[in-house]
Amino acid sequence: MTHSPDSAHPSRPFGRTLCAMVTPFTDAGTLDLDGARRLAARLVTDGCDGLVLNGTTGESPTTTDAEKSELIAAVREAVGERVRLVAGVGTADTLHTADLARAAEKAGADGVLVVSPYYSRPPQDALEAHFLEVADATGLPVMLYDIPGRTGTRIEPETLVRLAAHPSIVAVKDCSYDFLGAQKVLARTELAYYAGCDEHILALYAVGAAGCVSTVANVVPGHVAAILDAFDAGDTAIAARLQLRATPLIEAMTAAGLPGTVTAKALLTALGRPGGPVRAPLRSADRGTADGLRALHEELSTG
Repeated sequence: MTHSPDSAHPSRPFGRTLCAMVTPFTDAGTLDLDGARRLAARLVTDGCDGLVLNGTTGESPTTTDAEKSELIAAVREAVGERVRLVAGVGTADTLHTADLARAAEKAGADGVLVVSPYYSRPPQDALEAHFLEVADATGLPVMLYDIPGRTGTRIEPETLVRLAAHPSIVAVKDCSYDFLGAQKVLARTELAYYAGCDEHILALYAVGAAGCVSTVANVVPGHVAAILDAFDAGDTAIAARLQLRATPLIEAMTAAGLPGTVTAKALLTALGRPGGPVRAPLRSADRGTADGLRALHEELSTG
């Protein structure tokens, strides 16, 4: 199949097949900009029409503000204007988040990903005010990131409906594990939904999502794109088959006890691709885990 999504489609403001890209580091733990350029170029060649940088999978909690801007600029240099770059800017501090959004715009991002402030667990009115302030900080479109399992705070469906009235708030990365809630927002707004959990790529797409922000796409971008290609072509049985074939790798990378950052980097390293170590407090996967991931990757790639 060919990968030909229209990233300018009004219902796909950031493209269709987005990868939550890891941030490559050298063996010494410093930012590997050359590796980032090579990885980004490969992801785009193999099927991604959007990249999310400096997100959870990109180890945003342990990269500096300067490193975040450097990464955006380097990836933009590598991929040009072929794909949309969305920069994670979310922090627990509204003013800091707004500053990061402005820095991302200056560095060349096409949009910003804004997660709910974590740990402080703001109530819904404060959460809404936070997102509105960040949305007003730049001219970039905003993707809200709903992942209560990490932040401790849900962006409630009614809050999302209100936020959809802001002209810059155009999308949601959904890791809510509330499929009914997602459908309610899809039915009542023009927000573009992106599946943030790889096991939900096809399910959410089938009810009107714009696409996905995939961790597994770091290692199988073509397979992720093929799921959506098949659905777009009306081959729903093939799309389902492709989604199910990816399930063992999805489970091993995102639901087997290790963060997706750790598993993605372990598998990238095993495949000889840029990735490198993770930064503390995370720890790199052991050899047995890396070997198991590689076996699942080979099974998916050759099956």
